[in-house]
This record gives sequence, C-alpha cells and structure tokens, in this order.
Amino acid sequence: MAVDQRVSPLELWRAEFKALPAGVRLRELAFLTQLSLRLVPESPAVAAVSEALGVALPLEPCSSAVAGEVTVLWLGPDEWLVMTPTGDGETERNLRAAVQGHGAVIDVSGQRTTVSVSGPRARDLLAHGCSIDLHPRVNHAGSCVQTHLAKAGVAIWTRDDSGTDFWVVVRTSFADYLARWLVDACVPHRQDPQWQ
Repeated sequence: MAVDQRVSPLELWRAEFKALPAGVRLRELAFLTQLSLRLVPESPAVAAVSEALGVALPLEPCSSAVAGEVTVLWLGPDEWLVMTPTGDGETERNLRAAVQGHGAVIDVSGQRTTVSVSGPRARDLLAHGCSIDLHPRVNHAGSCVQTHLAKAGVAIWTRDDSGTDFWVVVRTSFADYLARWLVDACVPHRQDPQWQ
C-alpha cells in the first residue's frame, strides 16, 4: 500500500496554530479537492450540474450551497468553487459530464489551501485584516465573499450566524504569509481575558 507523503502548505504552522489563545482556533484543511467551475447561469447544463453535485448551484451573489461533503461557493456571475474532502476524481468526472461543453471544470486543488478560523474571536481576527463587514446582519451563514485579508486575495466562507466559524481559501503561494499574519494578529491578545 502506498504511503501518503504529501506535505501541506501550512504543515509547519500546526504547532503555532495550537499555541494561540483559546478564543481563536486555526486549522488547515489540507488537500481538499477544489474544482473551479465556469458556466453561464442560463446554460442548459445548470440543471445537470446541480444533479451531479447533489445540490442546486447557488446563483445568488455571495452565496453557497452544501450537500453532504460537497460545498459550492459562488465566486462570480459565472464562477463557482466546488470543494470536497475526497480526491478520487469522481466529482470532477461527474461535473465534466454534466457541463457538456457549456463551460469548464478545472482542478485547482494544488493552487489553494483552506484555513478554518473558528472560536468566539474568529470574526474579530478576520475583521482586523479586511474591509468586509463580517457582522451576521450582513454576512450571514452561507455567505461567501472574495476580498483581501492582510493584502492576500482570499475567499471567506461564513459557516454560522454567530461569527465563530469561517473557512478562508487562499492561494498556496500566499498561505505562509497569511498564516504568519493570522498568528501575529493574535499576539496582542494573548493576555486578553476575552480571547482566552
């Protein structure tokens, strides 16, 4: 049996992430399958794509859809990011068959990694580095926005309405920089009781 010898972009940050104040938890979600889907929303393939994914393609700006282990993030009028924990190629094959020449499916898994930012101070940490209003009245559960976080281009997916659970999708070339910024942004709060 083959041994998985892959090294994730943030492998060396695990100890630093664990040493953060209890108010913020950082964890890399390494090796997720990430597929870029480009498709005209009016295309006849939208129904077939939705069926292949097991969830309706989110057509509203800044939205997402989840079914089982499949997450679909709206990134633009004709662009979605499909994320799954499996790397068997089945989702990609099914999407390619569903698109039927009406769009494109590209595996971008090696181009990006995902950081889970959670805890009671997660929203405060992210708000420190981006101009997006992350308050639940604006950025509710299921919202997905592309923005800059500490000058790194990211997509932020809000997973709950309490502001305690986010996924930050970042290019691997910026992952180390972003990890360094996230850890450094927590330093002033190490003794703050609200962050413990």
